Amino acid sequence: MTRKRIIYLTAVFLLMITTAGYLVWQNNAIQVSYFDYSDSTLPSTFDGFKVVQVSDLHNKDFGNQLIDKVYDENPDIIVVTGDVIDRTRTDVPIAVNAMEEMVEIAPVYFVSGNHEVTSEEFDFLQLEMERIGVINLDNSHEVLEIDGSEIGLIGMEDPLLLLYEDIERVGSAELLLQSRLEQLLEESGTEFNLLLSHRAELMEVYADSAVNIVLTGHAHGGQIRIPFINGIYAPSQGFLPEYTSGMYEQGGTSMIVSRGLGNSVFPLRINNRPELVVLTLEAS
Repeated sequence: MTRKRIIYLTAVFLLMITTAGYLVWQNNAIQVSYFDYSDSTLPSTFDGFKVVQVSDLHNKDFGNQLIDKVYDENPDIIVVTGDVIDRTRTDVPIAVNAMEEMVEIAPVYFVSGNHEVTSEEFDFLQLEMERIGVINLDNSHEVLEIDGSEIGLIGMEDPLLLLYEDIERVGSAELLLQSRLEQLLEESGTEFNLLLSHRAELMEVYADSAVNIVLTGHAHGGQIRIPFINGIYAPSQGFLPEYTSGMYEQGGTSMIVSRGLGNSVFPLRINNRPELVVLTLEAS
């Protein structure tokens, strides 16, 4: 073997090792992203109220890393916006163990994603969440109170459930979602409302309902992120998706899209680290 060939093979080997190491880091090193949201309708007693969002875990086990990062943020509440399990390799105990540790940090609220509603183990997951004290907000609401002032926390079940229930009567999941969201907002009776919903692609529905701010996921950050293009592909949005990561605004509604934590059908993230979202509310 010539010296030139040895150098070439060594370079190829080092490149492969470096690439493999980068991909491992990219898919396992959680990034914490911070967002501030200011609104004149937010009661002053909620100024500085901190929400940690966990989304699209897909049964991934981060060991202590995820819980440590959540703990370090000292949140007022923790919200789980769907796909905590993966229907292709459902492992309820992994999901429950993670949420059980979160419950020790702050109240935990959950809404379903498409992987929950299509899993045969969803009923078992719901029973386990009830056992450990996770609050299921699917198609429900809670009124949060501090010193007599209130805000609404609204939860929407994944639209696949709406399709299964009465799509023939309404004609579209979007219309039914719109109707249910408006009903929940009316029942809540609060001027400021934070919505939890799995799907980012329903921004128009959220904006039409005039909810203040929405926390979503589902898009996985576009899976592969390229500078100036952002995400390449997202579930339910297809190629070059519009909503993949960060904050978006339409009308008087803001929406934060988490890149999520785990993977599903596509097993790798590229330039797209797992993300933990931290939202701080500010009274303007």
